[in-house]
Amino acid sequence: MRLVIFEDDQFGRFLPLVWVRAVFELKNGATTLIQKIERAVGTDADGLVTRDYLKPVVAKRYTSAAVNDLSATRGEEVLFVNARVCGSHWTVPQQRVSLWHGDRLAAWRTTDDVTSIRDYAGLVAAAGKADRADFTGTWYEYIWDVMLANPEELTTDFKVAGKSGVEGTLHESACIFGPKDQAYIAPGAEIHPFVCIDTRHGPVTIEAGCEVHPYTRIEGPCYVGPKSILLGAKVREGCTIGPMCRVGGEVEESIIHGHSNKYHDGFLGHAYVGEWVNLGALTTNSDLKNDYGTVSVMMGGATVDTGSTKVGSFIADHVKTSIGTLLNTGTIVGTMAILVATGAPLPKYIPPFAWFLNGFIGKGFGLNTLIKTARTAMSRRKVEMTQDDEQLLRHVFELTSEDRLQYVRKGRRAMLRK
Repeated sequence: MRLVIFEDDQFGRFLPLVWVRAVFELKNGATTLIQKIERAVGTDADGLVTRDYLKPVVAKRYTSAAVNDLSATRGEEVLFVNARVCGSHWTVPQQRVSLWHGDRLAAWRTTDDVTSIRDYAGLVAAAGKADRADFTGTWYEYIWDVMLANPEELTTDFKVAGKSGVEGTLHESACIFGPKDQAYIAPGAEIHPFVCIDTRHGPVTIEAGCEVHPYTRIEGPCYVGPKSILLGAKVREGCTIGPMCRVGGEVEESIIHGHSNKYHDGFLGHAYVGEWVNLGALTTNSDLKNDYGTVSVMMGGATVDTGSTKVGSFIADHVKTSIGTLLNTGTIVGTMAILVATGAPLPKYIPPFAWFLNGFIGKGFGLNTLIKTARTAMSRRKVEMTQDDEQLLRHVFELTSEDRLQYVRKGRRAMLRK
């Protein structure tokens, strides 16, 4: 049986993180959504269906899967699975049937010829002719659902991985406080003196090449990816970090993709952070309203109630914040945005590639300057920005131009009134 994982046409509910990645590449626990589906099915994906502009970068990241090309499935049974399905809490259908979450196609097992399908619309048209059933399992409606599920998924992933014990270096004055079999310290990881790894309420994984500096406290469930460094950090429960991140200060129930820095003090809670982000010293987000009400988020030009009282910020790739930046509950920060603190909480929505400076949203020094800075930042980690990476950023810049200019014009009018 061939496995094909696809995005549907509501990928906008997972912005700003999916401007530069497919929904199935989002992290959740110690693994990505694609890895959870592959684990549930028991095989790697043979095909991926995503937005056309993402095809070059997705194809490089998943070399064993054909992207937007199902020609290899001819004559084979195929299982299609929506990227919004959480594979940890889903049973693979044994019958040839299409499963639906409302009007969204969740999965379809078929022996039909699907080689002509190129996108979600074509998939829905074909699956709509099959026998139907209701999807039962965990379904991610919005980006905050992925973040809120992180503690549970960390525990599940630890159990599935089946690794525990100290294979790296644990200094004699460091301690595992709680069940020892709920900690895994990989080969090459180094735990410095006066570190506390608290496993009483969940497992902790510290991957190869990590360094955990003195006076760091890590509460489970938690996953620290390869070659990350924790610098006297207070890592509270429910965090996924790395690979190759630098984290200090306090972090709680947050997901931080690779190569991002939160090097200094400041609080990050119930947040989702992309790659190549740099959060300046004392950058802090709120994740709880003063009235303990549910948090709302700006999405697609509308305000959406998350239904949760604990929602922080969603920070896209290549974002940079100045020292002392304050983010409100439910803040969205778009790709490559630059934020400069004002001493007060910033607006709850910052468009991609915009600068927030002197209290107003503007265009800054332009796209070329942002790309030059990103290339420099990546080279510091010995990673080269490829032509495909640059073209992806330029394409997203064009896709978001109307939205950004709307906010820039508002900023200009506000400046004139001041």
